[in-house]
Amino acid sequence: MAEKKNALTLEKFEEAYEDVKKVTLETKLIYSDYWSNQTGNKVYLKPENLQRTGAYKVRGAYYKITTLSDEERAKGLITASAGNHAQGVAYAAKSYNVKATIVMPTTTPLIKVNRTKALGAEVVLHGDVYDEACEYALKLAEEKGYTFVHPFDDLEVATGQGTIAMEIFKELPTVDYILVPIGGGGLATGVSTLAKLLNPKIKVIGVEPAGASCMQASLKAGHVVTLPTVNTIADGTAVKTPGEKIFPYISKNIDEIISVPDEDLVVAFLDMVENHKMVVENSGLLSVAALKQLNVKDKKIACVLSGGNMDIITMSSVVQQGLIMRDRIFTVSVLLPDKPGELERVAGVIAKVNGNVIKLEHNQFVSINRTAAVELRITLEAFGFEHKNQIMDTLEENGYKPRIVRTNI
Repeated sequence: MAEKKNALTLEKFEEAYEDVKKVTLETKLIYSDYWSNQTGNKVYLKPENLQRTGAYKVRGAYYKITTLSDEERAKGLITASAGNHAQGVAYAAKSYNVKATIVMPTTTPLIKVNRTKALGAEVVLHGDVYDEACEYALKLAEEKGYTFVHPFDDLEVATGQGTIAMEIFKELPTVDYILVPIGGGGLATGVSTLAKLLNPKIKVIGVEPAGASCMQASLKAGHVVTLPTVNTIADGTAVKTPGEKIFPYISKNIDEIISVPDEDLVVAFLDMVENHKMVVENSGLLSVAALKQLNVKDKKIACVLSGGNMDIITMSSVVQQGLIMRDRIFTVSVLLPDKPGELERVAGVIAKVNGNVIKLEHNQFVSINRTAAVELRITLEAFGFEHKNQIMDTLEENGYKPRIVRTNI
């Protein structure tokens, strides 16, 4: 492994741990009764979603700045990001009273742009995706002499992210497994490298979205590869190419990579909100969503929740889809005779089995013969799969021919 001098050593991790305490919250582990009962393990959550700026990124950004010379800081910092890294660099730069320029894709939600500006950074909107923004940021760095801070492919940044592992070990020294999200690999590099330094027997599992599993592909190939496309709701880990500099550390210290489909993230969001009252973004949920694929029992497992920066529109969509996927909300179509009292009758049938009607759509034009039938679409709230089937069976027993309709609420 071609190591940079003094990079990713225990001494550097300890130095970073002391440095980042100046700007971070120590996010205490939360024991999860819900996921512990689901898996037969003792599951602990590392809630970086509650961190200042709403994500772990401030750790690496701040430590990187501490390692720069006064001259490098005086030039001003520049980076590219569509979210968490932008706010991390802006916050860290503000604490050092240095200028920060953040290049963000033009598609970045306004709330993230405004939050980054509120932290004192200059925001430049360029390109449709992160790769285009990053290319422009590197161009500006060369033209104006700014110091570029890479979101993940930087050993000092990775060292700062690794302070998460230090906090986990201080609270839970007997931890058996750490599950950590992987996008470009900076967080996983820092956490896995420090974990192995502290206890070589510990297992560190990297978790990627199935639609952007660039690290898994790279490990299989034995070198960094670029995916042709990425497609996932976990936008914070939607990376085509993992880091070149950090790849050797991932190869050495990550024990396994698990990939998680988007639908598992949707229901994990619902579970997190209902059982822990916390908002965690899709990328941050990768670690808990991967638990069902981890075939172990009676182990102490720490799941890193990497961030919680999710806009309201996305949040509402994920909740809705989660309820549908859990059979807590569904739409059924029934045909009724077009005469008074039929709507009341079907409502009574549903009420007897505690179905809760959310929405009704009455379509009299489903058939040319209106005396024969009209269509009633009923959107219902249920307790889950068994209750949904009970409602469907009761409608059938009462002479209706219910049909599930695949539709949004």
